[in-house]
Amino acid sequence: MHGVLLAVLLQATMAGGEHDYPAAFRSADETGKPLLILVGTNWCPGCVTMKRSVMPSLLRKGKLSGVAYAEVDADSQSTLAGRLMQGGSIPQLILYRKTKTGWRRSLLVGAQSESTVETLVERAVEMQASQQSLPGEQAVVTASHSETESK
Repeated sequence: MHGVLLAVLLQATMAGGEHDYPAAFRSADETGKPLLILVGTNWCPGCVTMKRSVMPSLLRKGKLSGVAYAEVDADSQSTLAGRLMQGGSIPQLILYRKTKTGWRRSLLVGAQSESTVETLVERAVEMQASQQSLPGEQAVVTASHSETESK
């Protein structure tokens, strides 16, 4: 019985699960919410901390309700990850905001604390509402964030 349950859970995880990138992108595009993406792997300690501790805690506390959130595995979704990432370090937490002049991008590299992620999200939501730019935010020249492929 446990084997069947584990197989079902593994299959759901492999299929993209609840933090699926295409669904999050569609949600951000339709609602105007910022798009927050965690790019990492299952073997990277910092990525595992972000994926299993920091982000779930923020989700439970409702701190990510103002964004569309997705997780991208850099190993199994390497093409998409390569288009989203800047450099090769992981984990990367990428935030896109849709503005009148196009998408704007912010990036945090490495494992982050809950308070750092919460601050990034709060500022992005505020800036989204006022259409101002965040310090260090870049205009996105390519449409890499709009790719909806899963691998």
